[in-house]
Amino acid sequence: MKNINILITAASRRVALVKNFVRAINQNGYTGKIIATDTDPLSPALYFTAKHYLVPLSTSPDYIPAIKDICKKEDINLVIPTIDEELPLFGRYKEEFKKEGITILISDEKTCRICNDKFETFKFFRERGLPFPDTFLPEGIDYSSLKYPLFIKPRFGRGSINAYPIANEKELRFFIEYIKEPLIQRFLGGKEYTIDVLCDMGGRVLSVVPRERMVIRSGVCDRGRTVKDKKLIDYSVRVAEDLNVIGPANLQCKVDGDVIFFEVNPRFSGAIQLTIEAGADFPAMIIDMINGSSPDPCIGDFKDGVIMTSYEDSIYI
Repeated sequence: MKNINILITAASRRVALVKNFVRAINQNGYTGKIIATDTDPLSPALYFTAKHYLVPLSTSPDYIPAIKDICKKEDINLVIPTIDEELPLFGRYKEEFKKEGITILISDEKTCRICNDKFETFKFFRERGLPFPDTFLPEGIDYSSLKYPLFIKPRFGRGSINAYPIANEKELRFFIEYIKEPLIQRFLGGKEYTIDVLCDMGGRVLSVVPRERMVIRSGVCDRGRTVKDKKLIDYSVRVAEDLNVIGPANLQCKVDGDVIFFEVNPRFSGAIQLTIEAGADFPAMIIDMINGSSPDPCIGDFKDGVIMTSYEDSIYI
């Protein structure tokens, strides 16, 4: 069995993700360790790993050299980026790391840029006839033709930060000035879902698990339920294949009769633990892939109706 050493970047609050990779290594007969990085020494996930490092922001020219140094020092086989800002950067460098025997579990730079730029995501979906809400930038607004409610959020953003429903023109004009690089969409009603997807290194879809986001806190699902819905699964397979997703991704949509997607993130979702608990063991499949195995697709193979309800816990340093 190969020794598997994994580096999880921007670990922050992703304690569940770290714990599940530790479990997957231990339960499946591998040897290895989980290392984590962050910019903040008080990020809780750092304290659930074998070792952790503080690194510069991903916008710093010193960031990639710092990651390379850690990989060399800790004999890292696999790097798992977790935060939107760093995804295109790692997509750009994945071939360079590969030459050193290090796999970066990330889609290519083009895919990451399409997903990070929500206006490019809109154009991608519309060009392929996939459901996505009407989306426009401030410079394209004809106020006289708008129908409310609308929804405004940063073109480049995450975690529901600076995302607001808009009831009228007065609110719209205010938030266009308030939000940096805003993007406006038709407001979507109905139930909200995240669909966790895992693809292999060739882009073949291995697993798809839709989850209803019953309660959302700070952009992350606090209470959720797995849902075995064929339409959501089939749509998600098509999106992942068209985008050429490598590794994990999560798709977000609303369902109010029709399915309408509004965001794609080519990384692990914040509530991936529910998908894993329902039987879609993404960490175990990923470790098998790094060890040279080729997992068979198991699309739709998970427990329906598993409910997660989360709570806060603390660690003391």
